[in-house]
Amino acid sequence: MRIYFFLLLNSLLLLAVPSFASDGEIALDLLPESASADVREAESQALEVMYDFMRTFNGRDVPNFARTLTYPHVRVASGGVTVFPDRQSFINATDLNAFAKRFNWSHSRWDSIATVQADAEKVHFAVQFTRFNPEGEAYVSFNSLYILQRTESGWGIRARSSFAP
Repeated sequence: MRIYFFLLLNSLLLLAVPSFASDGEIALDLLPESASADVREAESQALEVMYDFMRTFNGRDVPNFARTLTYPHVRVASGGVTVFPDRQSFINATDLNAFAKRFNWSHSRWDSIATVQADAEKVHFAVQFTRFNPEGEAYVSFNSLYILQRTESGWGIRARSSFAP
């Protein structure tokens, strides 16, 4: 019980304290070398999905953005929970051009990614990301928790809990 409480407290602290990297680099806080090889490999594969997620999001490439997710996919944000039962429902509900207009958004960037928990089949990342306007100015940063899971089709983001609208 004490270990669980300690891990939970550390996870919450990670989400509460922003971490910034210099010059646009991502501040990574990954598993130690002492972690088992299969768990470190899972973390590496999950991290690649995170990079693809941001690349396809910024590219407004909805079909490939949808491929970074695992279905059903869950998003907890804006005071609610949204569940996308399958890839097509996510694609149908996602308009990144409307998103850009609504938020005066040009692109986003990972500021930090920290592995909170991991095993060979699932990885939890505490992240911070920043949004930029069309002039390239950062205008807001948010903390989030991303849960990635390995399925028969590979690694994908199963759930996201974000303080972003």
